[in-house]
Amino acid sequence: MTKHVNLRLPDDVHAMAVTAAAADDRSLNSWLISVVRRAIDSGGTPDRPGGAPATPAPLRRSGHSPRP
Repeated sequence: MTKHVNLRLPDDVHAMAVTAAAADDRSLNSWLISVVRRAIDSGGTPDRPGGAPATPAPLRRSGHSPRP
């Protein structure tokens, strides 16, 4: 079973991901799945090696995260 997820990437990140996927002879979707799996399996994230938890962003009055 799979889940559909909408992911918004900045143009520059999208271009780099497309290039990396092509270099790995994968579709962008397949490449993104492999990157997420590696991050999960390693117990960390690219920004937080070792799995240090992120500090949640404060919520706006709308109840949504202030992140774009």
